[in-house]
Amino acid sequence: MMRNRWKRWLGGALLAAGLAACAQVATTSGGAVGVNRGQSMLLSSQEVEQMSAQAYAQQLQQARAAGKLNVDPPLTARVRRVSQRLIAQTPAFRPDARAWRWEVNVLSTDDMNAYAMAGGKIMVYTGLIQQLKLSDAELAAVIGHEISHALREHTRENMSQAYVQQAGLSLLGALAGLNADQMKLASLVTDVTLNKPHSRTMESEADIMGLELMARAGYDPNAAVNVWQKMQAAGNGNDLEFLSTHPSGPTRIRDLQARIPQVWPLYQAAPRKG
Repeated sequence: MMRNRWKRWLGGALLAAGLAACAQVATTSGGAVGVNRGQSMLLSSQEVEQMSAQAYAQQLQQARAAGKLNVDPPLTARVRRVSQRLIAQTPAFRPDARAWRWEVNVLSTDDMNAYAMAGGKIMVYTGLIQQLKLSDAELAAVIGHEISHALREHTRENMSQAYVQQAGLSLLGALAGLNADQMKLASLVTDVTLNKPHSRTMESEADIMGLELMARAGYDPNAAVNVWQKMQAAGNGNDLEFLSTHPSGPTRIRDLQARIPQVWPLYQAAPRKG
């Protein structure tokens, strides 16, 4: 009994030491909305961006093979035009984003979703635009939100947390003498547990940063409230994929409304509007 207790204590101590050694990195600087939370990062930006680029390439290959990649040229051009205006404003938060290899593509599907992988790999689903009848400003709110996840390196943060969990699990399992099958099952449980939507903190950061990006790009930030109201209405009683990873609700909408006065001067100063 004493020996097992010692093993558990030792495993926990080693894991805690690893966490303590992990640098707290504020990955975003600048901007007007004040997003400066420290983040624990075990994986490098380069590693995560490389993995994201590979995953994105696979998504493009599958979409192309299915005849669903950029099949509507006017819509694709519209999504890219809105995206480029937002991308042009990203140095306000991260000067190094200028050097990212940005890609913007459109997947033809009834599913309602959008995402931006690490390093600026953006995908927008036609179902989201068409079923919600998004204006350019509303589209900018969605894409700006997703770009903000990439700027904040939320994927890297989540992967680092998963890495810690897996490493800690392996260490504790080995010390406790678990067999291979038990370890495999425990790993699966950990993976499923961590395979979840962004945290509320991450979502809040993407909301307010996205609001600033669209304001700087000359899109009325009030459209962000409109689009989340549309999403919430569409999600009532329906299987809306976007809301499964981007929880909405009255509190979120109120938070956006409260931030609009903060970014409104940026919108007014934007040389190009609409």
